[in-house]
Amino acid sequence: MDIEIKKINFSENEIVTELFNKYQIFYKQSNIELAKTYTKERLEKNEAQIYAAFKKENPNPVGFTLLYPKSSFVSTKKNWHIGYLFVEIDQRKKGIGQRLINTALNFAKNEGANFISLNTETDNYPAQKLYENIGFVKEGYFSGYLYYQLNL
Repeated sequence: MDIEIKKINFSENEIVTELFNKYQIFYKQSNIELAKTYTKERLEKNEAQIYAAFKKENPNPVGFTLLYPKSSFVSTKKNWHIGYLFVEIDQRKKGIGQRLINTALNFAKNEGANFISLNTETDNYPAQKLYENIGFVKEGYFSGYLYYQLNL
């Protein structure tokens, strides 16, 4: 499968609106207006990086990831947190999630980060397997979520 990963800029934020809403639905929430304004505001304020996965024959993305900077008073380096990762249900198990994560890892490395982190629900076993296969280490648990970190 031919997949292209593209960084989404401010003027393209609506490209990922529908996928962001599907992410919310996956977590039993939905608000299309929130999906629109949330991604727009994060990009407008330079509070996030968004990457989307496209199949060559389709102009609509089949997956996306959104990264937040994770600042620390201990380190002067800006680390990154994968706040959202979503791949269309019919496109899963095709390597798209891994491609998005690898893009996020490359971005964080190029930014000089020490680590990248993410959370996932305790019962999201396919995601846990993906993260652990990439090299993320389970560091903790809180309120139904697992915290993973990968040192760069």
